[in-house]
Amino acid sequence: MNVDYPIDAVITWVDGNDVNWQQKINPYLEKKIDWKDKKESIRYNSINEIIIAIESIIKFAPFVRNIFLVTDNQVPEGLDRLMKLSSKIGVNLEVIDHTVIFRDYENYLPCFNSISIISMLFRIPGLAEHFIIFNDDTFLMKVASKNDFFKGEYPIVRGVWDNYYENQKLRNLYVKFSSFFGTKKDVGKPGYKKVQQKSAKLLGLKKYIKRGHTPVSIRKSTIETFFKEHPQIFENNIKHRLRNKNQFMISSLSNHLEAKQNTYHLDNNLKLTYFQSYKYLYIIKIKLKKFTLDKDKLFMCFQNLEIAGNNQLNYIINWIEAKLK
Repeated sequence: MNVDYPIDAVITWVDGNDVNWQQKINPYLEKKIDWKDKKESIRYNSINEIIIAIESIIKFAPFVRNIFLVTDNQVPEGLDRLMKLSSKIGVNLEVIDHTVIFRDYENYLPCFNSISIISMLFRIPGLAEHFIIFNDDTFLMKVASKNDFFKGEYPIVRGVWDNYYENQKLRNLYVKFSSFFGTKKDVGKPGYKKVQQKSAKLLGLKKYIKRGHTPVSIRKSTIETFFKEHPQIFENNIKHRLRNKNQFMISSLSNHLEAKQNTYHLDNNLKLTYFQSYKYLYIIKIKLKKFTLDKDKLFMCFQNLEIAGNNQLNYIINWIEAKLK
């Protein structure tokens, strides 16, 4: 079941430090962001992780045919170097503007909503039938092959089947009593797992595939066919400039469509090391060491890396740079 067809990689990215972009988004926000306040702007802050993400694909997944970087009229610092690097090994690195994927739907631009933007990725001109969606905070840190993403013609879906929130007794008990302890959970927030669940419910499934923060393998025709048959569902999902509780995640929709058709391979092994806190340097060192020693690990996700202290951040960046040499 070896894979011998072309595979592309797609990454969405925004430079939240770009003053022009900041001025563009603020008129659409109910509560304007004070961009000088790091706590207020944390969701949009970055330390140019996108360069690491792209370089990690070039180094560890040289089988990729095209790397498409989807942006809103922005170009990350250091992209020229990566274009030369990718060109040397025959990989095409290309920037795709939002105006390209939103063609015929320009009335929904500008868009600041990753769910809406990712819903349009299958419209990239020249995109391969088989492609992988990467996040700009998720890095490939060991050599991978096509067979880590697709098996035969079908995508590998990394995750586990799980109950919807309303069917999780322990979680519901926690939500019910959390207000008593002053830690009330925002059950209305369109979080990462909720948007996954919405895609499964849309298809009438009784459970959903709970994914971690790993790259997602997708077949373009699976998404194209569904949206061609359900144009209103498509438009309802892309029309929101900002995150909306009624939206579903396109990558999870793809996973669940493949699952419903039994055209997928489920792998419970995420092959992921996940960072969300950077408080203790010794914990960071242990996790990075374990990643190196575990031959099964491939991916690293650093959420909100910009909040790390200087010592922690310098250690992580040095570790990553050593891997990418």
